[in-house]
Amino acid sequence: MEQKRTESHTSPQKEAQPDCTAQRQRQIYEVTLAGGAVNVLLLLFKFVAGIVGHSAAMVADAVHSLSDFVTDIIVLAFVYISGKPKDKSHDYGHGKYETLAMTIIGLALVVVAVGIVYGGTMKITAWARGEQLQAPGMLALWAALLSVVLKEGVFRYSMLKARQLHSQAVEANAWHHRSDALSSVGTALGIGGAIFLGQRWTVLDPVASVIVGLFIVKVALFLLRDGIGDLTEHSLPDEVETEILQLAASIDGVAQPHDLRTRRIGNHYAIELHILMDGDIPLREAHDKASEVEELLKSHYGAETHIAVHVEPK
Repeated sequence: MEQKRTESHTSPQKEAQPDCTAQRQRQIYEVTLAGGAVNVLLLLFKFVAGIVGHSAAMVADAVHSLSDFVTDIIVLAFVYISGKPKDKSHDYGHGKYETLAMTIIGLALVVVAVGIVYGGTMKITAWARGEQLQAPGMLALWAALLSVVLKEGVFRYSMLKARQLHSQAVEANAWHHRSDALSSVGTALGIGGAIFLGQRWTVLDPVASVIVGLFIVKVALFLLRDGIGDLTEHSLPDEVETEILQLAASIDGVAQPHDLRTRRIGNHYAIELHILMDGDIPLREAHDKASEVEELLKSHYGAETHIAVHVEPK
């Protein structure tokens, strides 16, 4: 399933409360800890089920859940850092650390996926050479089904909170939960086929593990694309930039906003643009008009938006 980042390009919160940063961090911690608790439960159950049930697919799924738990820790650490106010060494704040967390999650997924695909391929190769593979047990199947239900629930909850909090890291972690849920679907099908179709179909278990690994690669590439894009100063979407220019031009006395430069800093926008004004108006009036543009953009995209307006005479 293709995943698009439409949510992550929506406008940040338009109204800021004095304690909104601390409240946002607290909510991110809550949703991440909830997902972490589910991951701990599942990874323990999956490892036991995979080993006792002789299922390569379930062991691969357990490794995936372990990577989920590790990324939960990464999110908690980096969101704490990103919530710090700007200081002497970070004039634009620490928001990029949240984007860095998303990128690390993507890299972690790639490493996990390569290991899973390699292990499954080795078992398939052994089966093709005539080696008999042991059929997995029912415990592994029940573990896969439980994982589907729990991880899909955590995905929906995390994505809801990611949209409310405009958090890249929580969104990335939500997709990680969804990848685990969908990989467990494939795992359940592979294990079920290996159990119910007989000895000649035991290869379905490692086949399922390879499919799981390939799916994880796809999710990881989406996360890396977005994370690296923001870290390398990728501009905001065209529709957002068009909206910015329209908002600036809506101020009376402001003409031809141009030279627009945009980027993301964590969950906030950074906007720089030039505007034209009557060259004969007083400096104070020009300053007030520029401030009006800034206030309008901040009211639309959030009080933490970084805005630089350069005034030129026309």
